[in-house]
Amino acid sequence: MDAEDVLQVSFIDIFKNLKKYRGEASVGSWIKRIVINNCLNQIRKNKIIFEDIPDSASEITVENDEKVQYDIAAVHKAIQQLPDGYRTILNLYLLEGYSHDEISEILDISTSTSKSQFSRAKAKLRELIKSRDHLKMEL
Repeated sequence: MDAEDVLQVSFIDIFKNLKKYRGEASVGSWIKRIVINNCLNQIRKNKIIFEDIPDSASEITVENDEKVQYDIAAVHKAIQQLPDGYRTILNLYLLEGYSHDEISEILDISTSTSKSQFSRAKAKLRELIKSRDHLKMEL
């Protein structure tokens, strides 16, 4: 029902703001940005909590092609601990499949900012997971 509401609000916004369209981007990109912004607003409004992932381990290939076992619950908790900006870019890039150019349009930031925030998010995520693993070993 939220998706239907967001779609309805998006159509209203599109038609209300049609005169404001400046032609700087394609019509499709302009509409996509309105819809995405309305979706993000809805998520913030509802403070959606995503369903927990089972506590099973999963094998993940890291950048140097080394396979590492990660506890999915630990990764999920670490992602939740990321600052909002890092988490948003990480989700848009990894989960939603947007390019850094698209993310820069969506969030009204530069492409290089998107890339650097993504890189920092990955580093912070690794740090959080390693510190969590270290705490487990001490117990």
